[in-house]
Amino acid sequence: MSINDFLSIAMFVAFIALILTGFPVAWVLGGLAIFFTAIAIVLEIDLGFALNVDWAYTSLAVNRSWEVMKNWVLVALPLFVYMGMMLEKSGIAGDLMTSLSRIFGRVRGGLAVTVTLIGVLLAATTGIIGASVVLLAMLGLPVMLKQGYRPELASGTVCAVGTLGVLIPPSIMLVLMADRLAMPVGDLFLGAMFPGLLLGALYVTYLLVISLLNPDAAPAPEHPEQLDWTALLNVFRAVLAPTALILAVLGSIFFGIATPTEAAGIGAFGATVLALVRRKLDRPVLDDVLRQTTTTTAFVFAVFIGATAFSLVLRGLGGDELIKSALLELPFGPNGIVITILAFTFLLGFFLDWIEISLIVLPLVAPVVQSLGFDLVWFTVMFAVCLQTSFLTPPVGFAIFYLKGVAPEGITAGTIYRGVIPFILLQLAAMALIYLYKPLVTWLPDQAY
Repeated sequence: MSINDFLSIAMFVAFIALILTGFPVAWVLGGLAIFFTAIAIVLEIDLGFALNVDWAYTSLAVNRSWEVMKNWVLVALPLFVYMGMMLEKSGIAGDLMTSLSRIFGRVRGGLAVTVTLIGVLLAATTGIIGASVVLLAMLGLPVMLKQGYRPELASGTVCAVGTLGVLIPPSIMLVLMADRLAMPVGDLFLGAMFPGLLLGALYVTYLLVISLLNPDAAPAPEHPEQLDWTALLNVFRAVLAPTALILAVLGSIFFGIATPTEAAGIGAFGATVLALVRRKLDRPVLDDVLRQTTTTTAFVFAVFIGATAFSLVLRGLGGDELIKSALLELPFGPNGIVITILAFTFLLGFFLDWIEISLIVLPLVAPVVQSLGFDLVWFTVMFAVCLQTSFLTPPVGFAIFYLKGVAPEGITAGTIYRGVIPFILLQLAAMALIYLYKPLVTWLPDQAY
């Protein structure tokens, strides 16, 4: 093992170790870039090693950071965040819960199915995991518990459904991945559409089956509300606004009418109009949405800059070549290499957030996968589905933390952990289906172009 290989491995191990301390991610990434640059300079000057990394090389991070900050694709990120936050304030989710529960709440597992359907609509309009989990927990969890649902099933449903926004377009994660891999965002949006809906369908199927096999887990209401035309009309009215917004945003992208950045502007404007029409928009609401949007955007871009510096130094030390050679030397064949990458990503999700994995790991492994002859859109969507599990796996499952913060008394962390296990298995099953049947990802982009 050369000194470059040793430093590359030490840099990656130090990154994982420091992340677990809870220190801010952006400072960890940037700090490690400076620290290992200093080590490389000392080794080169004092011991004569030729490492090709010095302060002049590291200064390239400034130029690369500037390229990140002026990237027009990334302008979509704060606009999508704003759209999600504003829709959360508009009260649409509450109307959906009231209307849909009158239809689906009449059967066993119906309330959980209602939460799932609302989660799919929220995912296609907000894409903010924390907001979706908290909103679904406040709207659906007390109702399910009151009707006698098993706490594990109720909390697991809210957690899993709330994470769909990271995959179903318009997904912030897909925007970041497209930027890192220099891919069209529209390709990833189209590719992720069916896998996201597949996950939602698997959740609904599981909920109906478990309700049938174990009626005590999700009992039917003793006195269901009467279903009439008024209830159906209320459902139509509740679904109309978010559906129209989804079609305006995603439809304009898919049909080539607008770029993702322009579509994000349409979504932000549409969400504001909806809040105004529903009389939910006032100065405090606007201030809160703008503040949350700014905070979220600043966090993501700070990680972006730190990851840019970290990746630059890691590549300078030969870390990308080390990873490429290590993967290509695996005795598994091309399919085995891809499965190994996904398995490693799944394990990393236990300890790292999706942002770090997307910005650091994905750019290192994607070229290897592409060189093996696999479709890059297909692999990136597979990678995104794999990262969705990171929100549910302990000890860094953020969806679990979000739910625990607003869950009613009696819902412990252990209850939530047990509740999410079946949904993690469903996500792994979805990955297997996508892996075995690639047109689930590739068919829609092929038809579009």
